[in-house]
Amino acid sequence: MANIRWEPFGSADLGFNRLSSLLGRWHSPFEHDLGASREWLPATDISETDKEYLIRAELPAVRKEDVRVTADDGMIRIEGERKHHSEQNDERVHRTESFHGSFSRTFSLPENVDSSAIRCESRDGVLTVHVPKKAVEKAKSRQIKVE
Repeated sequence: MANIRWEPFGSADLGFNRLSSLLGRWHSPFEHDLGASREWLPATDISETDKEYLIRAELPAVRKEDVRVTADDGMIRIEGERKHHSEQNDERVHRTESFHGSFSRTFSLPENVDSSAIRCESRDGVLTVHVPKKAVEKAKSRQIKVE
């Protein structure tokens, strides 16, 4: 029988992240260009293959040099910064809706991962984190003598 890690706050954390993301993008009709002052969380998808878990974070306009991924104590953290677009001398900005500033996302890792072999790649504004699974030994069945 496989042990399953119980995460009592796992779904609450997911709900909080979604709520924060929605509220962070909400604009009051009385706001005027406050997009730069709010925090933003990059949208993230997590999937799985037979050999690895994949974490894909949407990071448009974020240079790979401005992203840091760390794995420690069963957690993986993606953090970085989207820098503000500098204005050109002949350019006047009328409205800014893009978010910029620091971001940080943290996810718990399953127990069956090989954290020493995690690798990342950034392509077309999407950061993909490859988290390989450890080879799991199948338990051998054995007969136990009844006395």
